[in-house]
Amino acid sequence: MSEMLTGRIAVITGASAGIGAALAQRLAEGGADVALIGRRAERLEKLAGELGETSGVRALAVPVDVSDRDAMAAAADTIRAGLGRPDLVVANAGIMLGAPFEEADSTEWDRMIDVNLRGLITTGRVFADDLLAAAGDGRRADLVNVGSIAADVIFADYPVYGATKAAVAQLTRNLRAALGPRGVRVRNVAPAFAVTELGADMAHEATRTGLDDMRAALETITAEDVADAIAYSVAVPARVNLADITVVPTRLG
Repeated sequence: MSEMLTGRIAVITGASAGIGAALAQRLAEGGADVALIGRRAERLEKLAGELGETSGVRALAVPVDVSDRDAMAAAADTIRAGLGRPDLVVANAGIMLGAPFEEADSTEWDRMIDVNLRGLITTGRVFADDLLAAAGDGRRADLVNVGSIAADVIFADYPVYGATKAAVAQLTRNLRAALGPRGVRVRNVAPAFAVTELGADMAHEATRTGLDDMRAALETITAEDVADAIAYSVAVPARVNLADITVVPTRLG
């Protein structure tokens, strides 16, 4: 993989933990320079330092909220100045908050829509010209949107979360149609039951406990498993696009 990723410049949102942090590690091990976007500055700085020391790549911590359009535009400028124009963008930032519909706090719905959908759209938009430029130069260019099986599978206590991920899946299909003919590989990666921080801050205790029980009943996958799948998908030749990837525990069936 190292030969396939050396020289690439990657941007990862939601990079302070979970899939984002694991992916940063994988891409850096493969030789890519990485820009780490997230809200937790200390974690990002620590990870950037570790990646620079262990992998010898350039790693840049960029603390920003993906739902803030102006801040994301400024972050993109910071990344271009510090690393160059990205050719690999992974929109991974997301939150999952569940509750029975009639008991849900509508502010939690707003948070999920802001991060899972608006933030993902903004991420793609601020780096679209960079990806098109890379493709125009004959290089690989990747936009990876991290979705969820909740886009297709019904989880009754997660209606708005599922709706945001269904929107991500449809957005990705449309972006693939728009950007694919111009050389940008656009893909949706949908994990299921990965052990990450996702869902840990749910206010509804019974729903949070139910999530823990579901994970305990399965041989769950790890953040590293999902990161490996994404890393493979961006390392294949430019003529190949693994357009939709679903990563689930084997025993889920």
